[in-house]
This record gives sequence, structure tokens and C-alpha cells, in this order.
Amino acid sequence: MAMASTFEELVVWKKARVLASEIYAVTGSGPFARDRDLQSQMRRAAVSIVSNVADGFERNTKADFARFLLIAKGSCGELRAQLYVALDQGYVGQAAFDQLFQCSIEVSRMLAAPRTSILRPKASHD
Repeated sequence: MAMASTFEELVVWKKARVLASEIYAVTGSGPFARDRDLQSQMRRAAVSIVSNVADGFERNTKADFARFLLIAKGSCGELRAQLYVALDQGYVGQAAFDQLFQCSIEVSRMLAAPRTSILRPKASHD
């Protein structure tokens, strides 16, 4: 399988982009209009995921890419924690929470998979 030549070709970046778009949509109106702090925090976490995948890819080293995927994965966890706060405050309903939560879990798992394969040493053919 050919390696991606741009971060835009990465499936994980595409899924993270969709997640960010959905976060912007859900935080753009309604109860979030009154809680700019949580709105901003959730948006920054979602943007951090997309941005760190791109940033790490563009650095052109496996070590940097792996490090930035780890940062992006951390932002996924941060976003999930914030989703709980939004649910507890009544800013999102259960259905929206479940959908966004599952999307963030999927992105998080995808971020872990390439990082693991990047860090795994190549088999020696001695």
C-alpha cells in the first residue's frame, strides 16, 4: 500500500475534520451561546486534533509524526471529557452526545493504530 503524500489523504485526518465540523455545528447555537468558555474549549480541542495530525505529518520524521499523533489523541480525550460537561449542563442531548462521543472514540483509535505501527521496529532480515 502506498504511503500518503499529503496529510489530506490520511483517513484519520479526514475523520478528525468531520468531528471538528460537527463540534462547531453543535456548539454554534442554543445553550452554547451562553457558555462561551466551554464552547471555545471544545472547539480548540477539536481543532487541535486536526491540526496536530497535519503538523506531525508535515514534519517528515516518524518520531515527530508519532509525537504529534499522541498529542492529537490527548485532545480526543479532552474533547470527550468536555462532551460529558456539555451533556451534564443540558447543552447537548443524549443522541448528539452519543454520536459525537462515538466519533471521537473512532478518531482516537485511529490515532493509536498508526502511532503503534510507526513506533514498531522493522523486522530484521539477518
